[in-house]
Amino acid sequence: MIRDAETENEFQVCLGKNRKQAVKKNDFYLAAAVFAAAFVLWAVQRLFFASEGERITVTQNGKAVGSYSLREDDMLTFTDEAGGKNVLVIRDGKAYMQEADCPDGLCVRQRAISKKGESIICLPHKLAVEVTAGDEAETDAVAR
Repeated sequence: MIRDAETENEFQVCLGKNRKQAVKKNDFYLAAAVFAAAFVLWAVQRLFFASEGERITVTQNGKAVGSYSLREDDMLTFTDEAGGKNVLVIRDGKAYMQEADCPDGLCVRQRAISKKGESIICLPHKLAVEVTAGDEAETDAVAR
């Protein structure tokens, strides 16, 4: 069968359109696979490797203010040099910021922390609360 130029041109246009759709479809599948793999890795890490912390370490202006057990319920108040106040609550093995008089209040809206490495940060008051594993977390790999 002999094709004329117009039919050949239409055939090529049709082929090109299908290729673009195939690429878009394959790109979607690739992106979905990457997102699914990332979610699975995050879930596995979160469920199996995130250990419960034993203590929280509070630092203000880069200096350690105190270390408190997550096993003992407590309400702690921290004030900075300018009079800014943060109220930290430890209850049921979790710590959360109950009250803060900082302008943005982001630290109050953060969820409760209990797993090693999680933290609550109040930038205006330069206050950081971090969950640690206990006494061994105070020395780093170089010091050992």
